[in-house]
Amino acid sequence: MAAKDIVHDIVREALEKEGWLITCDPFFLRVSENIGMFIDLAADKLLLAQRETFKIAIEVKSFVGLSNLTDFHLSVGQFLNYRLALEEFEPDRILYLAIPDDIYNTFFQDSFVQKVIKNYGIKLITVNPKKREITLWQPSLTSN
Repeated sequence: MAAKDIVHDIVREALEKEGWLITCDPFFLRVSENIGMFIDLAADKLLLAQRETFKIAIEVKSFVGLSNLTDFHLSVGQFLNYRLALEEFEPDRILYLAIPDDIYNTFFQDSFVQKVIKNYGIKLITVNPKKREITLWQPSLTSN
């Protein structure tokens, strides 16, 4: 199991502030006889207005490496693998990539990065580490 990202506990706290029940930390999926995966978090929330329980999995990335592009490549590959595993083993669970809002407001605004996010359908959660709050769901949870 890999070490937690720097903003892992902040993302968890921000989700709990919004009423999410953290069900796994980390969330383990056995995808084959030889491969198991650890997604950072799994959470559930009952939304009374929709009379529906939403289930999400969250992969947390801090983007503190030497290269944002390298971190992005790794994050996208991991996200796609996790999403494929969830489609097979937890099809009702939606995968999100959680990142600090400062990296979203800078690196993630690049036109190429935006094309990758759109092309691969990457869902994002951004957090403000100082306020320990979620600042963006992209797309919003109810528009999935």
